[in-house]
Amino acid sequence: MNIPEIKELIQALIDSGVAELEVQRGENRVRIVRGGAVQELVVAAPAAAATVPAQPMVSAPVVPAAPAAPKAEEGLQTVKSPIVGTYYAAPSPGASDFVNVGDAVKPGKVLCIVESMKLMNEIECEVSGTIIAKHVENGQPVEYGTALFTVRPS
Repeated sequence: MNIPEIKELIQALIDSGVAELEVQRGENRVRIVRGGAVQELVVAAPAAAATVPAQPMVSAPVVPAAPAAPKAEEGLQTVKSPIVGTYYAAPSPGASDFVNVGDAVKPGKVLCIVESMKLMNEIECEVSGTIIAKHVENGQPVEYGTALFTVRPS
């Protein structure tokens, strides 16, 4: 594999939106992992700073908005992804979702699957309550700490 081929793989990773790509050709093996949103912001800020310094600072208020939301949603619990992988809402294509908004859940109830390195990891609820929000679409890549569900404990 040569540098132009690797650059092409990186561009394919960016265009597809997947979090990780691994390619093996003969004895050559390349693994490309996309960084989290914080890393992307750090990379984007210097490039934007060279042209318009005020623009990167305009996007910064998005970060303070996240801490403000939990104050408004006091008492709610967020179920976060414990690993990097691909989110699946159902056990198989065509099957109904494990849970939907409005469903009552108990500790141990499987909420979803996060596939990581060809392993299907069941994500279970840790509290009794009601699902009030789903934050991820089926088949979407997730990072460690990505909010998957919001639960109102009962």
